[in-house]
Order: sequence, then C-alpha cells, then structure tokens
Amino acid sequence: MQPIDLLLEPRWLVPVEPHGVVLEGHAVAVDGERILAVLPIGEARARYAPREHLQLSEHALIPGLVNAHAHNPMTLMRGLADDLPLMRWLQEHIWPAEAKAIGPEFVRDGIELAVAEMLRGGTTCCNENYFFPDVQAATYRRLGFRAMIGLPIIEFPSAWAATRDEYFDRALAVHDEFKGEPLLGTAWAPHAPYTVADESFERIRLLSDQLDLPVHLHLHETAHEVEEARRERGARPFARMQALGLVNDHLIAVHMTQLIDAEIAACADAGVSVVHCPESNLKLASGFCPAEKLRRAGVTVAIGTDGAASNNDLDMFGELRTAALLAKAVAGDAAAFDAASTLRAATLSGARALGWESRIGSIEPGKQADLVAVRLDAIEAQPMYHVISQLVYATGRNQVSDVWIAGRRKLHERALTDLDVAELRGKAQRWRERIAEA
Repeated sequence: MQPIDLLLEPRWLVPVEPHGVVLEGHAVAVDGERILAVLPIGEARARYAPREHLQLSEHALIPGLVNAHAHNPMTLMRGLADDLPLMRWLQEHIWPAEAKAIGPEFVRDGIELAVAEMLRGGTTCCNENYFFPDVQAATYRRLGFRAMIGLPIIEFPSAWAATRDEYFDRALAVHDEFKGEPLLGTAWAPHAPYTVADESFERIRLLSDQLDLPVHLHLHETAHEVEEARRERGARPFARMQALGLVNDHLIAVHMTQLIDAEIAACADAGVSVVHCPESNLKLASGFCPAEKLRRAGVTVAIGTDGAASNNDLDMFGELRTAALLAKAVAGDAAAFDAASTLRAATLSGARALGWESRIGSIEPGKQADLVAVRLDAIEAQPMYHVISQLVYATGRNQVSDVWIAGRRKLHERALTDLDVAELRGKAQRWRERIAEA
C-alpha cells in the first residue's frame, strides 16, 4: 500500500469540475501539497496507507472558496462609516481615516484578522488590493494563506509612495522579491479610472504584457463614475480602457455594475474576467452587476466580498446566496445563476480570473489540496435533497469545520491552527481605539 499524508472520506464530495456533480462514497487522497486521487472509498482504502485518515460522515467537501476582490487590511475599519454612498464614504471617511492610520503595522494586523475570518468561513485564497504590498505578501506567506498581491497604482501620494515613479519602482521591487513564492502571486492594481492617469495605464499595460501579470481594476462601479467620465473625457471608462489596450485576458474588472450589451460582448471576446461583489454594491447602492448576462455571454464571472469596511464581512457563503438571488432579480429569471454556477463562480471561476485554474478551484488530481469541509447535519440543514443548492441557499459560514491550504490543515473542528484568537481580538480593540480617537 502506498503511504500518503491524508485520506478524506466525506459524505458528499463536490468537485466543481465536472460541473454540478456530487459524488457519494468517494475519497480524496492527498500527499504533500497536492491531490493525488479522487476515487471510490473501497479502492482508496485498498491502495493507500494514510498518515491521517479522516471520515467526514456528515460533511460536504468542496474546493476552497476564492475571494476574488478584497481589501483585507480594511477589516480594521469594519463598521467605521456605514449607510453612505461610495464617494462620500471614500472621500469624507475612509481616505481621511487611512491617512491617520495606514502603515505597515495596520496592514499586518488587518490581514491577520481577515485571514482568521476567511479561514473560519471556508475561504482559502484572496485577490488583495491595498497599500504596502510588501507587508501584505510577507504576512500572507507567514500565515500560509494563498493570495494574489495587488501592486497599487494611484495618482496621489500615500504612506506607501509619493510619486508615480515611486509607485512603479516599489511595485516592481515587491514583484521581484516574492516571485516564485508557492502560495503568492502579484497583479497590477491601479485603483480606478478616475484616480489613475493614461500615462500610468500605458505603463501598466506594457508591464502586464512583459511580466504576464493580471490587472486588478475597479471599473464601472457606479453610474456617477460613468457619467463623470463621459462629461470630462467624452467616453465611458470601459471605452477608455479599450483605447489604452487594457481590455484583454489580463484584466480583472471589479464591480461592473454599469454595462451595456456591447461592453459585455467585448469582455467575452477579449477574455476579461469580471468580479461580482453583490453585498458591497447593494450596501453602497452602487448598482447591479448583470452577472447572468455576463455568464451567458461566456465571460468568467468570479465573486468577491470587497473590503469589510463596505460589506461588512468577508463571508463568501453569504456572498454566494446574495449573488444567486440578486442575479435572478436583475435577469428577471428564476433560473439565472443557478446553484452550481454560483458555486463555480466562487471557486474555479475565481481561480481562472487569477490565472490559477490549473492549481486550485476544483477537486481534481494534480491540483493543490485547498479543501473545505462543511457540516450539513444541523437541524437547519434538514432534509437534504440537493447538496449544491443547500450549500448556496441555506449554508452559513459557521458550518465550516475544517480547512486545508496546499494540504496543510488551517482550521480543525472550527479552531484556527496558526492564529491566536485572543491576541487578534486585542489588536482589533487597540486599533478601534486609535482610529476612533483620530
């Protein structure tokens, strides 16, 4: 018998690929960082001698959820400025608070708090977008959490960089420092068309092509953004991005609540990925992403929470349900964004948006063992007819019991393995006092 590290035997196995499939009586064999095999339990027991053998008799095993758009240090601003439209929220509250608080310590402590929350909610990967990417990368690496690190570009000075050239120079240094890290990647992260100049976008396009890096961009987030661009530049922001050569398969376009049919078709033709952030968009009254139209057009649609300062949580199970329900209302079609497609958006499509679909996003041999066990035996989960529908429409993040990233257990029966909850709570309280005083 072949020695391996881990053999998991869930009640239900939801591999995501093939699409919509639920397997019973199957096991997942893991050795090192990778999934070795998916096979019937009897065959697995005959073939493998696992160092750890875990029977998950009341669980569904799913791929780790991919939070495709997050500002995780901003978890320390959860609830700071609620019930405000986007630009007032940003200009009058968030940006002034950041000016007082932002620095390496803020970024590190915010990410630690966010990782704890994400792991307890079944998220194993995030697409990060914030300042101090060097601190971000070092923190995610230390915590063993999978992350795409955004390299921020914006036209005004911050605690991270003072000039355009400094933003680019420091971004390239971070890319070089963390290149080759097994759980990390880097992406260009220009903030938005209204805060980034054409010259910066042109440099980003060239460097994106040269380094084969994604471009993570807030785009068409609100009607106000689009109307201001038309008034000032005579073109919609998407058209401007097309003229600058950024509408291509490197682009991860976030929010996209203001789209016309021609723009949807252009996204499909160019291979653009769209990140749907339903709860943040609802809370800020930003508009509605036409997720089902995009999906039917063949666009890769992923799901993100946005930051906890505008959501106010990093609950991807909550986003699944909201995304599915909202897509039906927007499309006027109860069959829109069905449960299997919604789960796919939060797993394999998120991985595809980051360029990591060969590594993560589904439970297949050869992929990294990013896995989540979800208990489905509570009274609130009974009776069980359709497992994927139950996961999307009736499952809470508190039902996540165990989480693995690259084969390493990060959550064990709801307990974090690498983080001290009391210490995190203390840090969060100190930041609350400091930010409130400022």
